[in-house]
Amino acid sequence: MSEQPAGPAPPVEQLNWLKARRLGLDTRHEAVVFMRADCHVCRAEGFEAHARVQLESGGRSVIATLFRGDMGLLRRNEAGLSEAAWEALDLAEGDIIVVSHPQPVESVSRVRGKVYGQRLDESALDAIIEDVVDRRYSDIELSSFITACAARPLDYDEVVGLTRAMVNAGERLTWHVRPVVDKHCVGGLPGNRTTPIVVAIVAACGLTMPKTSSRAITSPAGTADTMETLCPVDLNLAAMRRVVEREGACVVWGGAVGLSPADDTLIRVERVLDLDSEGQLVASVLSKKIAAGSSHVVIDLPVGPTAKVRSEAAAASLAGSLGDVAHAFGLEIVIIESDGRQPVGRGIGPALEARDVVAVLMSLADAPDDLRQHALRLAGALLELGGAAPAGKGDALAAAVLAEGGAWAKLQAICEAQGGLRVPPEATHHQPILAEIAGVVRSIDNRRLAKAAKLAGAPDAQAAGLELHVRLGRKVDRGEPLFTLHAETPGELVYALNYVAANPGIIDLAEP
Repeated sequence: MSEQPAGPAPPVEQLNWLKARRLGLDTRHEAVVFMRADCHVCRAEGFEAHARVQLESGGRSVIATLFRGDMGLLRRNEAGLSEAAWEALDLAEGDIIVVSHPQPVESVSRVRGKVYGQRLDESALDAIIEDVVDRRYSDIELSSFITACAARPLDYDEVVGLTRAMVNAGERLTWHVRPVVDKHCVGGLPGNRTTPIVVAIVAACGLTMPKTSSRAITSPAGTADTMETLCPVDLNLAAMRRVVEREGACVVWGGAVGLSPADDTLIRVERVLDLDSEGQLVASVLSKKIAAGSSHVVIDLPVGPTAKVRSEAAAASLAGSLGDVAHAFGLEIVIIESDGRQPVGRGIGPALEARDVVAVLMSLADAPDDLRQHALRLAGALLELGGAAPAGKGDALAAAVLAEGGAWAKLQAICEAQGGLRVPPEATHHQPILAEIAGVVRSIDNRRLAKAAKLAGAPDAQAAGLELHVRLGRKVDRGEPLFTLHAETPGELVYALNYVAANPGIIDLAEP
């Protein structure tokens, strides 16, 4: 007979009660529960791999992956919870939880149908996304959905349905002005932190741009991570509105206002699988713009062999799909194809990218010119699309606002409105990576370069990452620095250096 926890006796029909214990284990988004091997729940579940159980407390519930162990950390009447499970149930130490075998997640059968070639109608997509947002899907089930949509590409109606389902699953912002402008980069390129520059220029010209941005999932920095080194970004909806009403723009973390909440969950698993199906990518990009209340959007589409979009054919197909689906939702978009063969800017990592942004906005002589020019191109297109500049005059207006200091003044004002301007931190440990031969830079592996920055500690360590010293076509001497790793601890620096040593040719040199 199972041992019952202390406290009020549970009803007879609810015998699977355990005391909750917080283990402090960060499993990121996945809810996990640990039980002793002799626990009656473990025995009943049969020690199956990736068994799932439902946990309930105080009117809240979550489905968690069950792990068992005999590590002596738990008493017989205790269940140890990961941080994700603990926060989902809003527990206090010693609270009582009810454990039960969960009902089947019905929408998984529709995923299974997609695997075998069946279409996903709107009701199926609504059910799938609702279950994803409610954390009913395990990572294995999420992988099945993502893989099915990659192997059996979504058609136009399915992409529209997925986009609508992702919008409907979260908050949707409305604004009492028009146009509401936005920009988005399809991604896959380290650095390329144009957003704060574009927002500052566009807002200084009088357009409304309530920019919601993502945090990094598997990359060295997201726009929200970079902006957070300059000011707070975890604003709620009311605070976000106050900033936009005061300054005409903001740069905040989209997760704090609940926009398209399924997106980050799907992206997290896509990155692990290294799958970016066109339909899911279109739904990911556009659902965020629609949910944010945007009416006019410029999309940056980098193309290169180690970027997310790797060929001209793939770029043309994606651009066509983005345009078609945007039209279905009444969005006006302009798509700008850009060079995705190498990073944009020098810094890769939150603080390093923020320093590049500030250097461009302050028109410093050593500011990265590639970042300046790319930001001006995107800002110019957005000014024209939003009606703030005549056709063909947007770039010139953007350059003038930047040169005259209006953009830097506007970003400072936005930062103050969001909670105060900050100085980005600096790392205490640095190590240059030197060229082993003299030559010309022939290629740069964006993915492995980003991985090196991440292994140095970015984005969690805000000052960590790397600074790039060369660009394609640049002649370098033997022993000249190619890039410099930045880390906040010696251990993280050594860890990143070991990765670089094991991956020669991140920056490939051709002998002259």
